Amino acid sequence: MRVLPLFAVLLTPLIAVAEPARPAALGQAFDLAGIRLLCEQSAPLIQRGLPPAQQAAVAEAFAADTLCDELAAQVAPKLDASEVPQIEALLSSPLAQRFTAAERSVGETAGAEGLAAYREQLKSKPPRAERLALVQRLDQAAHTSELATLLRYETGKTQALLVLRGRGGQLSEEQLGEQTAKQRDGLRSSSAQAVESFMFYAYRQMPSSDLQDYTTLYEQKPVHTLLEACVEALPRVFAARRAALK
Repeated sequence: MRVLPLFAVLLTPLIAVAEPARPAALGQAFDLAGIRLLCEQSAPLIQRGLPPAQQAAVAEAFAADTLCDELAAQVAPKLDASEVPQIEALLSSPLAQRFTAAERSVGETAGAEGLAAYREQLKSKPPRAERLALVQRLDQAAHTSELATLLRYETGKTQALLVLRGRGGQLSEEQLGEQTAKQRDGLRSSSAQAVESFMFYAYRQMPSSDLQDYTTLYEQKPVHTLLEACVEALPRVFAARRAALK
């Protein structure tokens, strides 16, 4: 009669449930993955051209802390607690920091001007096929174009709703999605082109071997899970914040 207790003991490791990540623990991971920056950019993008009263409402409803907190609440259950420090270690590695520094340098005035000139140059001198394949692989692994598309699409939807409200109109979330759905394909295409040229320029001094290693970093399961969960949750978070607009 000792078979059943022994069987139960043997099964225990197989059915143990991993501890999910806590939303509050995702702050550094969001910083390192660029998600915090996305949250910070949302309100300013929506506020463009709006009257002061609506700008104030957007600042409250789409505050960066609020957006990131709600996003973390939806993303955390998709991660094991043990995966969070793995994400932090991968995205704060010396290799990742080198690439991050190269990206940030493009945001400086000289870098921005250089990027514009480089984009013109790409029209007549396209990159090598091998380099293009690496950049596209990195874009897919890091979900960069997807996140950029979502940011532009969701902020644009929100601004369109506010402009309509300013004229006395109103749309449900479903109607808003139906009327703006066609814009998403165009945004996806332009975002992918912008991201590719940005990566070519920012990483132009980086050897392809380093670029491949950086891409592999983003293909690691914890990082992939984090970013995929963010892509999935962002539309829901924006819809909730639109519903909170006064």
